Amino acid sequence: MSTPSWLVAKPIAHRGLHNKANGIIENTIAAAEASIERGFPLELDVQLTGDGEAVVFHDFDLARLTGEQGLVIDRKLDDLTKIDIAGSVKGDKIPSFKEFLNHIAGRTPLVIEIKSKFDGDLRLTKRVCEIVSDYAGPFVIKSFDPDIVAALKTLAPNVTRGIIAELHYASKTDDILTPEKKHYLANLLHLGESQPHFLSWHVKDLPSAPPYLCRLLGHLPVMTWTVRNPEDRARAEKYADQMVFEGFLP
Repeated sequence: MSTPSWLVAKPIAHRGLHNKANGIIENTIAAAEASIERGFPLELDVQLTGDGEAVVFHDFDLARLTGEQGLVIDRKLDDLTKIDIAGSVKGDKIPSFKEFLNHIAGRTPLVIEIKSKFDGDLRLTKRVCEIVSDYAGPFVIKSFDPDIVAALKTLAPNVTRGIIAELHYASKTDDILTPEKKHYLANLLHLGESQPHFLSWHVKDLPSAPPYLCRLLGHLPVMTWTVRNPEDRARAEKYADQMVFEGFLP
């Protein structure tokens, strides 16, 4: 399967075209509308709820973006969609994934990231695939978890899928990974099983062998994240095919 042309045609707004100083918060309907207004595709994150549904939200924990305590997975959909997003001037609440898609309605392409704790749980992946099965707009799906990307081959064989990776897995959510697993992920040793259509690579880790070889030998487009300054942008333009950006207008 070839990747859609829009994936490399225009920079992609990271979690929507958000601007916290102006009260437009990441992964909200307002951030999506700002992306649409400026003509940018947008990236969004999807999390699993306690009742097996999907919401558009980046963190596993509610605190940073809502001020509430607890985990997303411990709340049901109906509860989560009533929670206010802190700092939103538009009165945004956590959107369900289905609500988000209904609102976008094909007006801009979407890069959907399925969040994972690398524990083999495919409930969110299955639910995402169910929801997008009748969505008419352009989209691709990606994940850090190669098991999820591999599962998409069966669950959504006609959907363009991507793997997200980096050389160093050091963030607080990655302490669940063993050194051996990090080595496996950083070197894309799962490619035979995951068979992604594109690579999404950390901009700070460019240039490096995995994305170089993916482009040269695998002919995979390389998306790079998250571009926030001129130095990052220059690196993205030299070593990648497209960038996911925030904090400025390209």
